Amino acid sequence: MILSARCRGVHNLFRKFRINFTQKSCVMKYLISAFVMVMMFTSASPVKEKTIYDYQIKSIDGDIINFSKYKGKKLLLVNTASKCGYTPQYKALEELHQKYKNKLVVVGFPSDNFGGQEFQLNSEIKDFCQKNYGVTFQLTTRVDVKGENITPIYEYLCNKSENGVLDATVGWNFNKFLIDENGKLLAHFDSKTKPDSPEILKYLAK
Repeated sequence: MILSARCRGVHNLFRKFRINFTQKSCVMKYLISAFVMVMMFTSASPVKEKTIYDYQIKSIDGDIINFSKYKGKKLLLVNTASKCGYTPQYKALEELHQKYKNKLVVVGFPSDNFGGQEFQLNSEIKDFCQKNYGVTFQLTTRVDVKGENITPIYEYLCNKSENGVLDATVGWNFNKFLIDENGKLLAHFDSKTKPDSPEILKYLAK
């Protein structure tokens, strides 16, 4: 009788262990299946790379500049200032705009980040550019191109983690970013590189 009771106890314990083991096996199978599904979904849906076409900005006149409308053309983006030693580059930028307008869009980003060299009002900036350099290419509203209030486009341009190409530091006015016909960053040039320099023109000859 005692032996029989012990046998029944062992049998019940085995059944309990078997149930728990089966339950654990089911849970493990479920977790593995879920993990495989997540991996398949992630592989099938890669993160979309950013391009300049993902951005918009207010123009100096208050309209919206939508960069996606310039697909198929190169873009030259320049942080400008009206009272800088490099301000005469406006002339070469306008000439570049006129000469290559069929395949290049020039956009100036007026900024007061360096030495307080920009007017406070958009109207003052626009008047200065038109009267002194006959500027007809696009100008944005006055923006920050560095610091806590950096405009999102320059956050993209200056960080490889955003643009996928390079890290850049805008150290002064009239830095230049060249974008290809597909909205991807091609190159960054510092203030000393003139708009009509061979370093820039070689890209426009292609």
